[in-house]
Amino acid sequence: MRLDGDAWRQFFDSFTRDAFRLETLPAYNVGSEKDEYDNFLTTAQLDIPDDDPWLARVRKFRETGRNIARVHVITRPLTDYLRYEFAVYRHTVTAGEDVRILDLTGQSNPGLPAQDFWLFDDAKVVRMYYAADGTQLGREFLEGIDPAPYVRWKETALRHAEPFTNYCSKQRI
Repeated sequence: MRLDGDAWRQFFDSFTRDAFRLETLPAYNVGSEKDEYDNFLTTAQLDIPDDDPWLARVRKFRETGRNIARVHVITRPLTDYLRYEFAVYRHTVTAGEDVRILDLTGQSNPGLPAQDFWLFDDAKVVRMYYAADGTQLGREFLEGIDPAPYVRWKETALRHAEPFTNYCSKQRI
């Protein structure tokens, strides 16, 4: 089932324990981020207000005892988009999101797919589809599938990734 707009938000917000995202692309082309991204490229600054809708949602998830986490699989050097994304992560981590980085520079992939997905409560999988330039083509709730491979990929990603702040300190980012 395709999930868009309000249906996606309602589906997303219905998780009860945890939401996990695996990100695998070096750049995403998100229309709603364009002005912010362009400004970041010009100024190297990012100002996200405390009342930003995503940050407010992350705080609400945490306040209600729900965890939200992501692992972004990368290789260095960082793309301009990843530098921007890291600036965003500084805000989302402060709001309560568990962001981790899996840097595969000089090492092999520990068995993760080259496919973005969300996993909710270790039971519901939403695959994310992107064009070659990182433009989102859609998201699909995979009804009736065995979530076990996605749970294993989540566990593998979390086991091999570093917490965002530790990674940035170590890499001096």
